[in-house]
Amino acid sequence: MSDYVLSDDTRNKLMRISTASVATALYKRGLRNQFIQGVQPVSWKGRNMVGQAFTLRYIPAREDRNPITVFRNADHPQRVAVDTCPEGWVLVMDSRKDARAASAGSILVTRLAMRGCAGVVSDGGFRDADGIGKLDMPAYHQRPSAPTNLTLHEALDINVPISCGDAPVFPGDVLLGDGDGVMVIPAHLAEEIADECSGMESFEDFVLEQVNNGASIIGLYPATNAKVQADFVEWQRREGR
Repeated sequence: MSDYVLSDDTRNKLMRISTASVATALYKRGLRNQFIQGVQPVSWKGRNMVGQAFTLRYIPAREDRNPITVFRNADHPQRVAVDTCPEGWVLVMDSRKDARAASAGSILVTRLAMRGCAGVVSDGGFRDADGIGKLDMPAYHQRPSAPTNLTLHEALDINVPISCGDAPVFPGDVLLGDGDGVMVIPAHLAEEIADECSGMESFEDFVLEQVNNGASIIGLYPATNAKVQADFVEWQRREGR
């Protein structure tokens, strides 16, 4: 697990930042593959999901290893992951982008919510998706899937580097989810990305206001026109941003 600890200040900044802004900031640093492909909110909560990554890796199930009785084992990795994901963190599941069987269902996800976790992400599917969508905790998946995970998935490793939706996720990385999807922010970049993107969000609010007032995009976005730059400074002063 990373030594990095997400501060309340950085968490609060990220709660007001879009995945699009983070994607651009990471692209400037040469990181092009940090968006988890193919996932969406089970039910959009109208607010961001922010937390550090606690991971679970599935491999393809082999029938002789995954009878329904394996759930009687107290050390079953899926159950252990749900009961040990830290408060305020996000459980991230590598299901190999295979939604033909569920990564988890509403009972396990409810347990995460009751334990104070910040969210759950799978590049596969969830069963009982309607119940998961009614929880207050954000959840992201590919699509609903009724079959039990044992049909196709064997939970094997907890809190190791994984792939989720083709994005690399290391334990302790910072997950930011919004209505568009989920970005993975390397832990060592979380604070500077939060600071930079806070400014980007302010600028984009200014730009959108200008566009709604009929302004041309040329010279405005990006702000290559000196008057635009001066107008933005004045807008920041007026708006207290």
